[in-house]
Order: sequence, then C-alpha cells, then structure tokens
Amino acid sequence: LPHLSATAPAPPPEVTIARPSSRPVGPCGGGGKMAAAGALERSFVELSGAERERPRHFREFTVCGIGTANALAGAVKYSESAGGFYYMESGKLFSVTRNRFIHWKTSGDTLELVEESLDINLLNNTVRLKFQNCSLLPGGVHISETQNHVIILILTNQTVHRLLLPHPSRMYRSELVIESQMQSIFTDIGKVDFRDPCNSQLIPAVPGLSPNSTTSAAWLSNDGDALFALPSASGGIFVLKLPPYDIPGMVSIVELKQSSVMQRLLIGWMPTAIRGDQGLSDRPFALAVHCVEHDAFIFALCQDHKLRMWSYKDQMCLMAADMLEYVPTFKDLRLAAGTGHKLRLAYSPSMGLYIGVYMHAPKQGQFCIFQLVSTENNRYSLDHISSLFTSQETLIDFAITSTDIWAMWHDAENQTVVKYINYEHNAAGQWNSVFMHSLPEEEIILRDDQDPREIYLQNLFTPGRFINAALCKALQIFCRGTERNLDLSWSELKKEVTLAVESELQGSVTEYEFSQEEFRNLQQEFWCKFYACCLQYQEALSHPLALHLNPHTNMVCLLKKGYLSFLVPSSLVDHLYLLPDENLLAEDEAAISDDVDVARDVMCLIKCLRLIGESVTMDMSAVMEMSCYNLQSPEKAAEQILEDLITIDVENVMEDICSKLQEIKNPIQAIGLLVREMDYETEVEMEKGFNPAQPLNIRLNLSQLYGSNTAACIVCRGVCKIASTRFLICRDLLILQHLLMRLGDAVFLGAGQLIQDQQDLLHRTTPLLLSYYLIKWGSQCLATDVPVDALESNLQHLSVLELTDSGAVMANKFVSSPQTIVELFFQEVARKHIISHLFSQPKAPLSQTGLNWPEMITATTNYLLQLLWPSNPGCLFLECLMGNCQYVQLQDYIQLLHPWCQVNVGSCRFMLGRCYLVTGEGQKALDCFRHAASEVGKEEFLDRLIRSEDGEIVSTPKMQYYDKVLRLLDVVGLPELVIQLASSILTEAGDDWKSQATLRTCIFKHHLDLGHNNQAYEALTQIPDSSRQLDCLRQLVVVLCERSQLRDLVEFPYVNLHNEVVAIIESRARAVDLMTHNYYELLYAFHVFRHNYRKAGTVMFEYGMRLGREVRTLRGLEKQGNCYLAAVNCLRLIRPEYAWIVHPASGAVYDRPGASPKRNHDGECTAAPTNRQIEILELGDLEKECSLARIRLTLAQHDPAAVAVAGSSSAEEMVSLLVQAGLFDTAISLCQTFKLPLTPVFEGLAFKCIKLQLGGEAAQAEAWSWLAANQLSSVITTKESSATDEAWRLLSTYLERYQVQNNLYHHCVINKLLSHGVPLPNWLINSYKKVDAAELLRLYLNYDLLEEAVDLVSEYVDAVLGKGHQYFGIEFPLSATAPMVWLPYSSIDQLLQALGENSANSHNLALSQKILDKLEDYQQKVDKATRDLLYRRNL
Repeated sequence: LPHLSATAPAPPPEVTIARPSSRPVGPCGGGGKMAAAGALERSFVELSGAERERPRHFREFTVCGIGTANALAGAVKYSESAGGFYYMESGKLFSVTRNRFIHWKTSGDTLELVEESLDINLLNNTVRLKFQNCSLLPGGVHISETQNHVIILILTNQTVHRLLLPHPSRMYRSELVIESQMQSIFTDIGKVDFRDPCNSQLIPAVPGLSPNSTTSAAWLSNDGDALFALPSASGGIFVLKLPPYDIPGMVSIVELKQSSVMQRLLIGWMPTAIRGDQGLSDRPFALAVHCVEHDAFIFALCQDHKLRMWSYKDQMCLMAADMLEYVPTFKDLRLAAGTGHKLRLAYSPSMGLYIGVYMHAPKQGQFCIFQLVSTENNRYSLDHISSLFTSQETLIDFAITSTDIWAMWHDAENQTVVKYINYEHNAAGQWNSVFMHSLPEEEIILRDDQDPREIYLQNLFTPGRFINAALCKALQIFCRGTERNLDLSWSELKKEVTLAVESELQGSVTEYEFSQEEFRNLQQEFWCKFYACCLQYQEALSHPLALHLNPHTNMVCLLKKGYLSFLVPSSLVDHLYLLPDENLLAEDEAAISDDVDVARDVMCLIKCLRLIGESVTMDMSAVMEMSCYNLQSPEKAAEQILEDLITIDVENVMEDICSKLQEIKNPIQAIGLLVREMDYETEVEMEKGFNPAQPLNIRLNLSQLYGSNTAACIVCRGVCKIASTRFLICRDLLILQHLLMRLGDAVFLGAGQLIQDQQDLLHRTTPLLLSYYLIKWGSQCLATDVPVDALESNLQHLSVLELTDSGAVMANKFVSSPQTIVELFFQEVARKHIISHLFSQPKAPLSQTGLNWPEMITATTNYLLQLLWPSNPGCLFLECLMGNCQYVQLQDYIQLLHPWCQVNVGSCRFMLGRCYLVTGEGQKALDCFRHAASEVGKEEFLDRLIRSEDGEIVSTPKMQYYDKVLRLLDVVGLPELVIQLASSILTEAGDDWKSQATLRTCIFKHHLDLGHNNQAYEALTQIPDSSRQLDCLRQLVVVLCERSQLRDLVEFPYVNLHNEVVAIIESRARAVDLMTHNYYELLYAFHVFRHNYRKAGTVMFEYGMRLGREVRTLRGLEKQGNCYLAAVNCLRLIRPEYAWIVHPASGAVYDRPGASPKRNHDGECTAAPTNRQIEILELGDLEKECSLARIRLTLAQHDPAAVAVAGSSSAEEMVSLLVQAGLFDTAISLCQTFKLPLTPVFEGLAFKCIKLQLGGEAAQAEAWSWLAANQLSSVITTKESSATDEAWRLLSTYLERYQVQNNLYHHCVINKLLSHGVPLPNWLINSYKKVDAAELLRLYLNYDLLEEAVDLVSEYVDAVLGKGHQYFGIEFPLSATAPMVWLPYSSIDQLLQALGENSANSHNLALSQKILDKLEDYQQKVDKATRDLLYRRNL
C-alpha cells in the first residue's frame, strides 16, 4: 500500500484555459516557486490555538482625533474585521522572524494588535488602540516591513495613521534566537506619539470619502511614502500620501477618475457611460494594490462589475475588464450592484501576479482566477486561469496563492465552512474539505450515578472545549453584575465558577429539606443554565472574521472573534473516515493503493465503518470509553454494542453493512492494511539530542523551533484530534470484526484460515484502540503545578538515580496556562528530540532552509505520536512525568497501561514505585521495585538507570539496580524498607562477597539509624569485607556514643574485634573535643567491664593528662582529679608487682588517623622520633599526681584566674602559683609530697608581709582572704591585730615549725626583707640570733647595715662572754671549764674595714672604736680563760 500514508499524491494535471505566451508581471529572476498549501494532503483539520490562559492583557492606548470633533461622524457602525501580516522571512529557517506573524481585529473605534510566534513566547505582544470619534474601516489595517521598521497603516472613516515600530531583526544584536522569551515589536509602542502630524492626517472633505464604502488599500512606496487609497465621494479613487517619516514634506492627494472619453478609448464606447448616472456607477467597492518597481498598480472592483487597474505613477487606468463575461448567466447580475464581490491578489516571483475575484450572486458564487500579463507597448490584459463555482451563500473571506483558493463561508445553519481547491489541476471542480473544530455538545446527558457538578465541570474545563474568555463572560453574566476579578488562572476560574453556581443554587432554595433526587434535579438545572450561557459565548467568540494565509510557509489560520485557530493536514485514514459522503464517492481510489482491488476493499471497509459510527449512540460510545477507563475488555464492550445495534436496528443499517461487506473481496487484507497504517509501533528508538556534527549556531537556532506555548498547544491538539478520531475508527473496526466473526463462512465461503486470521486481527486492533485512548486521555489530562520545594526534593532523588542529565527530567517552568501532560512532555522533552530527528535526516528540510507548515506539523505530530506510543521501546513520556513531579497523572497512566501493554513493564513498575514513595505508600513501592528487577537488562530505561557514571560495572546488573533502589529509599528516608529489601536480596547475591558486604553494610546502617542496636551489631559481625566491617564498627561506636547508649556499646562481645574496638575508641578519644564526648570514660568502662584494670588506669591517666593540657576550666580540673583518682583505684585493684602503667606519650606523637604530617620551617616533613624512652609510673607516682590534681583544683577554686595555667603545671610551678595566690599551707603540703624545698614558700610569704607593711587599707582588706585559707596556730581577733600582724605571725609560725639544717628559711626570709629595705622585726632578729648570729652579721654586712652589725657584734661578744648568752643560742659562755667558743672574725674584720674606709665620718670612727674596745675586752677575757684552762690541764 505505497500511497496509504500521510502524503497523498497530487491530482492529475488539468489546465482549464491554455495560457498565451505572455510575460508575467513582476521582477524577473529571484525566488523559487512557492509550494502550494495542501498540495500534499487531501483535507485539513482545524485546531484551536485558543488561549486557555488568562484572557490576553491588552495594553490600551487612546489615539486622539485630529480635528475629528464630530462624534456623530465617528459613530458610523462598521462590521468587525480581522486580518494578518506575515514577515517576508517567516519561512526561512535561520531568520529572527521565523514562524512569526501579526494578526489584528477591528471593532468600532477599537483596534487590537497581536504578534504571535510559534518558536518563542513574546512578551508585551498585545496592544489595543482606541480612536476617538472615529470608526475603523473594515480591513483598514495594512502592515508593511522595511529593513529597519514594521510600519502599520491604519484607516478610519475620518483619519489615516502611520505607526513605526522596530523590526525584530533590529531588536536583537545576534541573529541567533536562543531565549525562550523575547520582547515583541509592540513592547515600546507607548513611546509612539500618536498626535504627530507627520504620521496622521485627516481625510479631506473634498474629494471626501464615499459615504457607504468600506474598502481601502494602503502601501509603502520605494521612497518610503505611506499611501492610502480610498473610494472618493465623486466615484473615483483618491490617494492620500504621507511623506517619509524622516523627511519633511507635504501631504498630497491625488484623485484617480477617468473621463467618458477615456472610457471609450480603453473599453469601447458605451451610451450608458456617456449619459452619466443612467447606468451602474464605476465606484469601487473592493481595492487591492500590487507594488511593482517604482509604481503601484491599484486594482478596483467596481459596482458595474468591472475590474479596473490604475497606475499610481501615471495616474492612468491601464486596464478594465468586465467580470460578467466570465459568468455563465449574468443577465440578473448586470442590473444589480456588485456589492458582494471580493478581490484578492497573490504574487509569485516566478509565476507573476494572480488576481482572484469572487462574483456574488443570490444562492451561488463564482471564483474567477486571472493572471495579469503584459503585451507590447506596455499594455496589460487578464489571462483567465480558472472559474470555480460554489453554492454556499455568505462568503466571509477568501485567499489565493499561485495554485490554490482557500475560502470561508457561513452556511444556512450559521456554521463555518472552510474549503480549498487547487484551481489549476482540478477537472471536477471538487473542493477539499476542512474539518472544523465543532462546538461543545449542546446538551449533557447525565446518568443516575453521576454527580451533576462533577460532570459539568469536567465538560467545561476539559482542554479544547471552552476558551477562558467564554467562561469569564458567562460567569460575569451569571452573577448578574456582581463585582468579580476575572483576571484568573484556569484553576482559579474553576473555583469561581463552582462558587457562583453553588451560590445561585443556594440563593434560590426556599425549603430547608429536600429529597436527594429533588436536590440533584435543582443542581442539574443551574449547571445546565450556566453551561448554556457558556455555550452561547463560545459560539459568539467562534464567529469567523478572516483567513490568514502565509504563502512562504503555506500556513493557514482562521481569525475568529475570540481566538486564533490553525489548519493542519489530516492523514489519509482520518480523511477517509471524516469525509462527507458526497466527497467520499468522488475520492480517487488510486490515492489509496496502486492495486485497484485493494483500494476498493479499503473504500468499502471505510464506508462500513462510517455506517457503524453513525449508528453508534452516545450511550454506546460511553460504554466503550468506560470499559477502557475501567480496564475492562474492549472486545466485550464491542460485542455488547454490536448486540445493541442489532437490537435497535430499525433502519436496516446492519443489512446495509452486511451487503457492503460482501463487496469486499479480501476483508482480512483490508483490515490489516488499515491497522498497519494506524500503528505507530517502531522497533528502533528515536535518536536523542542534536547531531553534534551540525554547527553550533544551527543547533542553537533549531533548539527554539516550535518552542512557544502556542506551538505546543497546536501540536498537542493535533495529537489529541488524531487520537480521538483513530479511537472511533478502532472502536468501529472492533464492532465490524465482531460482526464478521458472527457472519463467519456464511458470507465468505472458502476463506480457509479466516476465523484464525480474524482472531489475530482482533487482538491487534484492541491494543491499537487502547493506545489511542491512552494518548487521548493524556492530551486532556491537566498537569499539576508543583511547588519549588517539591521540585528540589525530586531533583535530589533523581540525582541519586543519576538521571538528572537525562533530557526527560527537567524541572518544569510552568507558564500561566494549565498545560496538559502531553503539552508538558512536548515542551520539556519531545520537541528537542523531534526537531533534532527531523533535521538529522538525509532528506531533511534543512537543505532547503525553508519551512513548509503542512509538512512540518505533520512530521512533528507523527513523531510525537511515535514517542507517546505505549508499545514503543523508549519511555521518555513516563520519565518526563516523573521528572516533573506529575505523580498522580503518572500513576493513572500506568494503571491504564499496565493490564494490556507488555512493553517497558519493568520501567513502568519502577516509576509506579516512585509514585507510591511520594504518596507515602512504601510497601506498595517496594513491591513495584521488586517486580521491576526481573526486567533489568531487557529495557532501555532500566539499563540507563544501572549505568554508573564512570562506566565501571562493579557487579551484576540486577545488583546494580538494587543498589540504586536502596539508595533511593535511603534518600527518601525509609530505613525499614531498605532493611526489608536488602535482607530479601541477600540470597540473590550468592557468592558475590562484594554485594554481600554492600547489602549487610546497608542493613547495619539502617538498623543503627532506627536504634536497633543488637540487630545492627549482628549485621556488623556478618560483613565479609574487613575494611567495610571496620568502617561500620567505627560508625557503631560514634553513633552509640552520641546517643549515650553506652551500656550496649560496652557489653557487646566483639568476638575477634576487641582490638579494633579499642583502637577506634582510642582514636576517637584522641581526635575529638574532651568535654563534648566521653570516649575516654567509655574506654575506661570497656576495660573495667572486661577486668582489665591496668588498661583502664592507663586510659584514665591519659584522660587526666589531656584534660590538664587542653581543657583550661574549673570543670576540666575537677574531671582531671577524678580521672587520676580512678587511675589510682584501678592500680590498687591489681597485685602490687603489677600495679604500674606506662606513661602515655604527649599528644603530639599520637598516631591520629587522617592527621596531617608535621613539617619544619622549610616545609619538609619531620621524621617521627624513634628513640623515645618509656617511662613507668607506679602506684606512688599516680598518688602524687592525684594529690597534685587536687591541689590544682584548690588553687582554681580560690583564684579563678589561675585556671588557665594550672591544668598542666608541674609541682614546682604549682608551688609558685600557690604562693602567689597566698595558699601557703597547700604549697607546703605540695612541697612535702614531692620533697621540694620550702624556700619559695618563705620568700613568697615574706614578700607578702612586705607588701602589707607598705600597702594601704585596700591591701589589708585583700589580705584577709588568703590569710583565712591558711591555718594559723591561734587567731587573734582583737582590734589591734591587723592583717600585717597576722601575716608576720604566720611567717613566724612557719619558721618555728619548719626548721632545717643551716637555717635556710631564716636566711631567705631575712635576705628578702633586707633586699626590699624593710627593717627586720625584733622577733625575727632574736629568732635568727639563736640559730646563726654569724650569718645574720654577714647579711648586715651584705646590705651595708653597719650600725646594726656593730650592735650585733657587741651583743654577740657579750653573749660569748656570758652576758645574755641564752639569746644567741650559746649554751656555755666563755670559761675555762666550758667548751671552746668562737667569734666570726672574718666578718668582724670586714666590718672594721668598712667602718674605717670613711675616716672623715666621726660616727663610723666611734662605732669602730666601740668594736675595738669590745674585742680588746674579749681578748683579755679569752687570754685569762685560756690561762686558766692551761693551768687546769697542768694540774
């Protein structure tokens, strides 16, 4: 069946009238032949591009009249009109104005202008101009373009205007259009000065505008002049010229009117012309202009049925032709004014100028097509190409190309009819049909089980039925003037409609009690009333105004009162099924197949299907739709419908069908042919992405092709239309096949395998029907607006699956219109795939650099159907829904798809599982993921899912799939399901120890997250990979510590893991903050639980060391003391010979995992010390440390400022700190514990005494605090006892209590006092005299205290001689019987020398003399005692 495709062959050539060898008018060369619209297709379908978004927001501007004060003149009522303008390069693939056009509508004094694009969404693209005291002429808008500007010429009944707007190519620096939005040419229209006299002009009273004329023409000359042609009141044409906008000049007016003599010269002498007004006027009622080189030809179709051509340059009528010569019966027309005639021009650079004239007559009409030819001497004539007849009454508009006529009528039933015909090659004069977009059903039939509100809302808001404007107007009327905001989105409007109807219903209720049936009837009444109102406005807004045909792209649009619609080709199958009977009879069978028998069989089959389709009632149709929706068998539904058709067959339709079936020679072949033609199943998936071989600028340019919301709406409406039509065809085909099964061999004798073949075909037709039902459902299912946080969450889940780089998963940027899910898919994913596929083909239109709308829209729609086709291998549609969070729609789609489609089963189950995850049905999701696992390795999506980023395959595909699912469940936050799934697939992992390790690690992790500590430990022990096991063990320790579940952590047996646990806890203990985490205490408990007291003591000693070094707080010192105490207790529990520990190393040499290497000042890594000595600490050492820790705490409690330095201070340093703080008792205790000298204590106390003695009252008050911290032998609380006295007394007490050899402490105290110039207290002098008077003398000498030294020597000599000897500690003074005595002669000599150095000082001399006298006396007594001693010895 070579011809049964989307492209029908061209009809055979047939020329109506032979053409003379004349030269076509127009510039020679340049430009190829324009493709005729519809040359490839038999019929077209209207697709509404109506806005479903909020009603267009028109920016309004008022154009003040120029001297148009006469409001009555401006109040002339003209009919509404519309028109369009296409850019010259709108069909070029690499143009800024590609697929871009302007359309306008006039109504009274208002002009609405809209710029549309099929590629990009234009911003600020609507504007409404209101002309004061003027009415716009119908068709009085003419748009032209220059290199830099788009110029709009506007004619009203009193004025003419020129608007200059920037050309799109001048609005953008680059020719590449890569944005999805851009500004329209109307963006800056607010800057235009509408009162500028250079761009507006009042129509002069003389010659004046013809009173009843509505036609006009306007154009731009090559010099930039704006010219306006209008019928004048005197019967001719006057042309008003505005000079170029940038060149000063005067407005000029030229009137084109021929004299009677001129009439005779050009068209022959006629008496009626000479007699003036006795005949019909030559006043033009249709004008058209064709610009050629430096002239403009003005064509005027006049009331006398003549077509005249004027040269504006020569101001001459160059040609006049009587149109009635081409009308077969023109007698009646000759006497009637030709007010219904219409005139259109079409120019082809290669074929010249074509003129289309519509001759209107009552109940009939005729199109005459001419070509303008020039002969010698610059004379012109018309070459008649074709005459075409039509019976429609009211022609709304028509357009011509160099090959076709497109026409739009209103028929007797006020229905819009559009047809087209190729006037060159159509011998039979058969017009091709355009299947119009029908209005919604006038009446909605409700079943008893249906809710009226639900059904009516479904019908009102199903995409493609009602436009937003109709619903808004109906809502405004229905609410009877209630103020309502009508700038509403689709969903908001739905709520407002529901509220309005329900409010009206409640307002009409007078009874408080209703039966359910009464309330339902009342509800139906009000909804029916609102529905009728909507229908009325929908019909009004669907009123056609004009045709817009772009010869560059062959795109035809219908401009209607409320919206714009597009015509697209229909495929041959749809064409045959939808064609009216009279057209079907005339259909050329050769277009179907080269085999005549096959073609006839197909035609007969189509006729049978049409008969069945016409017989099927709405209820029967609903049965089939409901069976598809409810997942019931369509075949059973078809059987039921067939039974009903046979039962109610009163017109013998079934007999007609049976008789036509008998005409089919091979029904199986015909049905198979039809089924194959409608099947979009392909084996190969479409390429993804643009061809990288194409240059970047081409790829960027193509990336925006058909990227606008309008294009998406049209393409998806086209898909919906095809799916709806094909669904009906498949439905009727199923019914017909059941009829064939019922008839069996009674009709078809000798068919052989007929029954089996019929069964096979039946099973092929059913999936086809369900596929089209599913696509139709998707085309009417609205997408949901998704919050940003949901999109971000979804993106996170997709990133886990590594699907974010897929073209099918992009965060959707919602526009204001409510997209269907098919539109969403087209805009986000399919469009790029389709365009790249189209332009990567060898015969792609890219080579032509031109766009043909019928070809492109057909190819795009077919490829989109191929991508949507359920049984094709790719599942981009499902991926798109998943990526854009359309979970409810995706779930419904898969539910409709699942029972009958066995393609992508695993992918569907996986995506359904994702839907269940979002809706919180985790167990269902898990079941879906398990079922999908069996299809891994068989489906493209699942293969892509398991493909790792680095391309490395680490395990079997199924295990990779499970890994992705587990990660997804983890991110979603469902640990129970992770454990359940991982546990169930352990058996599938088998001997794959890597997978086993991964799964058991996963189980461990999630048990741990859930707080199942025992199960987590059990899973941990079963991990076969030691490195993973160690990681998990580390995690177990950390997590249980953070949760303070230390009992579990300590009591786990850790078989074969004991050392690892200790290492982990030690590592953590040494790596984290000591006060935040209690890893040391945990380790201590761990060892104690296992009776390893030495290690427990070591841990606590290390803890205490680090606390002192790192935690400089009171709390840290308290913990340090407790740590050392615990360590001491541990060692006391061990036998003495084992009660020792190894001194822990300093923190700098711990082997911390992950620690950076230490470097010297050159940046080189320093070598770790290898010869570190090991220090052993015994119980006594620990007790000392414990004592030191307690003393540190005592210091910190007394002096908080000392906390920062006390923690790690040694015993010697602590003595200094204690002395500084005044804790002398504690300091002495510390010195005794560590066997340190008390010198620092005495020096410190002496210094404090000095400060007190020299200080004021503040020092006295401050001293009591530290004095109170020391235990005095007795406390004196009398008023006479000051702090200074107490300090001295404390010093005295210490000197008495702690006596050492050589009286070191007295010496240091006196030395301290003398060094500060403080006189020695008597008690101290007397005390030291007793112990070491000679040392006291030396101290006096050291500090130059000569007088005190002299007194001391004198007293000492007296004491030696026996006078006061007890004060110097001399037990036996000088005598012959006592032991020998001595004097410090060296010191006395030094004293005498010092006194004798200053001979001028009489006092010193006296002191010296005193000593000498004392010594002399001493010497005498020594001599005497010596002699007595010798005497006694000699006895």
